[in-house]
Order: sequence, then C-alpha cells, then structure tokens
Amino acid sequence: MPALCRDCLTTFDDGRRCPACRSPRVTSHPELFDLSIAHMDCDAFYASVEKRDNPELAEKPVIIGGGKRGVVSTACYVARIRGVRSAMPMFKALELCPEAVVIKPRGAHYAAVSKQIRAMMDELTPSVEPLSLDEAFLDMTGTEKLHGHPPAVMLARLVKRMKDELGLTGSIGLSHNKFLAKVASDLDKPRGFSVIGKAETLDFLRDKPVRMIWGVGAAAQSTLDRAGIRTFTDLMRWEKDALTERFGGMGERLWHLARGEDFRRISPNAPVKSISNETTFFEDTGDPDLLDGHLWRLSEKVADRAKAKDKAGRVVTLKLKQSDFKLITKRTSLPDTTQSADRIYRTTRALFDRVADRGPFRLIGVGISEITSAEGADTAGDLLDPQAGQRRAAEKATDAIRARFGDGAILKGRSIR
Repeated sequence: MPALCRDCLTTFDDGRRCPACRSPRVTSHPELFDLSIAHMDCDAFYASVEKRDNPELAEKPVIIGGGKRGVVSTACYVARIRGVRSAMPMFKALELCPEAVVIKPRGAHYAAVSKQIRAMMDELTPSVEPLSLDEAFLDMTGTEKLHGHPPAVMLARLVKRMKDELGLTGSIGLSHNKFLAKVASDLDKPRGFSVIGKAETLDFLRDKPVRMIWGVGAAAQSTLDRAGIRTFTDLMRWEKDALTERFGGMGERLWHLARGEDFRRISPNAPVKSISNETTFFEDTGDPDLLDGHLWRLSEKVADRAKAKDKAGRVVTLKLKQSDFKLITKRTSLPDTTQSADRIYRTTRALFDRVADRGPFRLIGVGISEITSAEGADTAGDLLDPQAGQRRAAEKATDAIRARFGDGAILKGRSIR
C-alpha cells in the first residue's frame, strides 16, 4: 500500500514508521497517490499565530475573543480540552478555563499571515479557492508533471513549509471531490493528513451523521430530524424526487452527497459577491449592550476582510436569528461603497434599531455586498453627519498605527464590551 512520511516526505510501501527517518507520522492509503482534490485547514489559526508570536504562551490555554461580556472567536487546543468552544460566552469559557490567556483578535495581522500561506499554495497550483483566512480548497489535478511528485507529497510539503517557515500547522483532507476533502480535513486535527478514497466512499459515509455536511447547522438539522434523517443511511433511503419535493433544491444536493457525489469545481477566480461575518451565541441573548458590542466586532471583521482584499461594498446587511430560528434580514444601499468599520457599524446599528423584536436572539451577522474595487470608497459626504469624515480619517490613521505596532495598539471602548 502506498505510504508517505509527513516529516521527511519519503514515499515507500506500507509501514508503521518511515524507513528513512523512523518517524511514526506516516499516511498510507490504496489511493494515496491517485487523488487530487484537497482541503487545507490551519489548526486553531488565530490562537496559533498568537502563540507563535509570543513563545511564552506555547503551553498555556489561549482564547481569542472580546471582554468578559464578549464571546470566544477561537481557542487553542489546550483550551478546547477544557471545553472551550467558538461562540461561547467569555464568562462561561473562563469558568471552564480560568487560567486562560484572553487576547483580542488582530484581524489585519491574521490577514497578512494568511497571505503568506496563500502564496505557498499558489506555488502548488493555480486552482486555489480560499474559504476564509485559514482554509482553502486546492485542485492538484495534473500537477504531478509540473512538480515531479504526486499531489499527496506536495500537500505534505506545503504543511511542512508552513511549520518550518511560518511556525504554523495545518491539516490536510485529500479525496476525489470538495465535500469529502473538507470532511477528511476534520478527521485528524491538529497536524492531520486524512484520505477518503473513491472505493471506500459509501462505506465511510454509512451511519455518519448528516451534520457532517458543511452548511447543515442546528436549524437544518432540526428540519432533517423531523423527516427522520439523522445519518447518511437515513438519507440513502429517500428517492431523489421525494427529497426534492420536501427540501427543494437542497434535496437534490442531499441525494448526491448521500452517495459521496459532489460536482462543484474548485473556483480560484470566482468573483467576491459579499463579505460577511456572523456569530451564534452559546445562549440566546437580548442584552442590548452585548448585541451592540457584537455589531461593532462583526463590523470590524467585515471591514478588515474588505481592506485585506482591497474591496468595498455598497449594500450593508444585518442578519438576526431569533430563538425560534426565525430569520430577520435587513439591508440598505449606500450612496457610495464602503470598507469603513465605523460606517458599517453605524449602518447596521440603524438597521438594528428598526427591528421591532428585541430578542432574544441566537445569531447576529453583518455583511456587505455589491462588491467592487475599493477605489473611490467612502468618498461621498454626509450632510446629516458632519463628523463622519473625521471618523473615517481617524480610522485610516488607526489602521496605519495597527499595521505598524499591532492590532492591540488602539482599541475602541465598545470593542471590549
């Protein structure tokens, strides 16, 4: 059986240890050198960057998030062992792990590190489809002639370079389509390399929970539960027409995914249609101060991503999900495009004030759409808000200071609510 050492990149026949360096970090699979669709996911990316930048944090539990009234953005694996999870209220996380070091997210810095990783991926293939700052799909089809090695070897080399040159780790999922590659990357984190081959696809999926499907969250799972669908085996019992009649377009997709079929192409040059960020609360909340703090943090994240991509949007959207899963969406069009955190926040705050229901809410999200180049963004005057220009100038100055001295150099009071 083909095997690969992830430490020294030696290829050999099946074995528990590498014959060259004796490392136990060996991946073996009958289709290892035949598959070419991959998903790379950095391990606890934000927390890993912070630990890399401050070696004193190496063995400590680290939580990235807001103040005591905020929520967890992400947590290192040490903290996760203690039960800390993303979107958990900070007070709950600190109850579980009181010795944790809490660090405010440094969005611009993480975006800069993400660009370094993206550059490494671009050296492997032109077909890279980023999903976020810390994960991406790669189509390695046809690259063996270019590199002289099969995709599996080059993917192992990618995460080795990330560790050696950037001090960060990632996990690889390798399969024959996007759905299974993403599933595989979650099987053995951190520093994993998992393979799902064509021949084993149906056996692998059998009895796995449908929650494994990317995009099937609590609301979708509840809908599927009512139809008696909890596992892929349950899903296989349904005819395609019956699924489509019950769930619409998603029903046909579910029918194909139950059989391990995913015909989506990896799209490296797909235009950016929207930039958004949302958070699901560990406990539903109607606390106006907490919700306002989230609006600011989400607006900052959206603005940071827009600036990193040199993009701006004309339409600003607020998304709220109530405790009964009812979705509330409000949007407004601006006279010009924006990538300003202050302007996105003030717009979504105005939208929030127009919502009659005061909660409790289980999710809040902020986004911009009708995306264009950032050229000419935030140039229109505002006769009703004469201070807007001064705030935008201050935000640009703040961005410059953070770029030089780090994101923690300047904080807004509302960001630590």
